Amino acid sequence: MLPDAAFFAQGDDEYLATELTRGPWDPEHQHAGPPSALACRAIEAVAQTHGLTHLSRFTANLLRPVPIGLVSARVQADYVSKNTGHFSGELVANGKPVLRFTALAQREHAIELPQPLIGHPWPSPPQTVAASPVVHFPFASRQVGYNELVETRQARGTMFHGPCAVWFRLERELIAGETPSAYQRVAVAADSGNGISAILDFQAFSFINSDLTINWLRPAQGEWVCLAAQTWLGDNGCGLAESAIYDEVGLVGRASQSLAVRAR
Repeated sequence: MLPDAAFFAQGDDEYLATELTRGPWDPEHQHAGPPSALACRAIEAVAQTHGLTHLSRFTANLLRPVPIGLVSARVQADYVSKNTGHFSGELVANGKPVLRFTALAQREHAIELPQPLIGHPWPSPPQTVAASPVVHFPFASRQVGYNELVETRQARGTMFHGPCAVWFRLERELIAGETPSAYQRVAVAADSGNGISAILDFQAFSFINSDLTINWLRPAQGEWVCLAAQTWLGDNGCGLAESAIYDEVGLVGRASQSLAVRAR
């Protein structure tokens, strides 16, 4: 029997992570997507009290591996103006900060833009969800984890064989009893960019990201989120993964990750 959600709320700002959060690098550690989404949720709650409903940018600094267990979320408003707000916070596990984050939120208002507009309409996803076959992560058969939290479909290329695009959909709740926001859905998927576009043998190398930055043009519509990702590696043990993020309508935003590349 699988858990119904990635997290169960345990009280004010405390959450118990389930095995659905397990990542590919260590069976005791979470994939960074679910805790990043948890951080987005905390930011959204505080930003909305100021009337700021659009999350424009989110950056997570992954200080330590996030254990599968109890985590708490703390967030504060650093500066809020009429139209924007800067926020920061951290996720804490076992008494230590494991993920520190900053974010920019904006006030939304309707605006009529001139037509036609150069560079528009928004770019379309590489392929529709309906035309994309179901695919599974290469590490899916090891233990229950992130692969059971999300459904994935291949929109372009081949997973773990260079540039490719994959659709993601939450198959279970992020937090039990809640419907995840558009920003949380994107955050769950966005940390997978370096994995799906990997160009090194997973058995011979590790290429763990130390951070994640997401910039949103607009909130995603619907349940499906597509990452069109590519990885670049330097000869200094460092790398960069970039993803264009789409929903079924078009471009939603972009994500980037800094990689530490090591031979196993």
